[in-house]
Amino acid sequence: MAVTTSPYASDALPGGTVDAVVIGGGTAGLNGVLMLTRSRRSVVVIDSGSPRNAPAEAMHGFIALDGTPPLEILRRGREQVRQYGGRIVYGEVTSAEPAAPSTDGDLRFTITLADGLCVSARRVLVATGLKDVLPEVPGLAEHWGHGVVHCPYCHGWEVRDQPIGILATGPASIGHAFLFRQLTEDLTYFSHGTHLDEATRARFAARNIRIVDTPVREVVNNEDGTLAGVRLTDGQVVARRVFAVATRMEAHAEGLDGLKLPMQDLPDNMGRGIATGMAGTTEVPGVWAAGNATDLAAQVGASAAAGALAGAHINSVLATADTDAALAAAQGETPAL
Repeated sequence: MAVTTSPYASDALPGGTVDAVVIGGGTAGLNGVLMLTRSRRSVVVIDSGSPRNAPAEAMHGFIALDGTPPLEILRRGREQVRQYGGRIVYGEVTSAEPAAPSTDGDLRFTITLADGLCVSARRVLVATGLKDVLPEVPGLAEHWGHGVVHCPYCHGWEVRDQPIGILATGPASIGHAFLFRQLTEDLTYFSHGTHLDEATRARFAARNIRIVDTPVREVVNNEDGTLAGVRLTDGQVVARRVFAVATRMEAHAEGLDGLKLPMQDLPDNMGRGIATGMAGTTEVPGVWAAGNATDLAAQVGASAAAGALAGAHINSVLATADTDAALAAAQGETPAL
């Protein structure tokens, strides 16, 4: 078996049962932990160390932290939750499933890691984030997070006034084009086999958005490896410095089959995430979800806020369970599930 080295100091798993396990150590997960640990809850974070925004040089759109490198934000977050007793374990979850209830009738879950170690928890917060699925165009993926971007709010200011191309993936790319047109006067829309009706073509023409209907064959690089443009299937090369792509977004749910999480699809094949209700609750008792795993379009600030709300709700539910157990013990009863 290959040995995986943690990108940061990893804590040891505790013995016994903890109040909560948080699967995913991004902003949603860490903010959920912060709320729980500040309420003196025992919490373990299982983190794979591969956040969605890792390729980006800086995070934007979050007041006071705008321009901060994503990995620096996570470093600070880990440091803060550890101050309150939270444990952060580097690893991959291979299974997560309900276990037999405790003697007081409370819920239990068993989380197993790739190295075979397990942790028992009363509640689970899934904050695994998502993966962006790019079109299968040779050379595109190597520029992800730099010359190839997806969000006008995350990256738009940094690519303003440059020759930008929209590589269409479906109907969502049309709205994408108008957002990026706000940032540059040199915008080309590569329909790449997707449909554009005459009304949309007229709207593009009104905004001076050029349309290329010939499919894209591959990405072309400059000698220094930066993005130079794309080569079409007819051999023509169209120069572009940046490409914006509306990716298909899919929640990370590897290893979570045992939880039987409810999933939901976005329109136009835009993505698939975990279905949640108020404060990140799911249909599975004792399991919450927050951040991009459930809100596929959430930026860092929204993900952090959702994690905080879920953490606070988990603490409230645990407080009720603690009180029910204490009352039952005082009356010599076993509380009902």
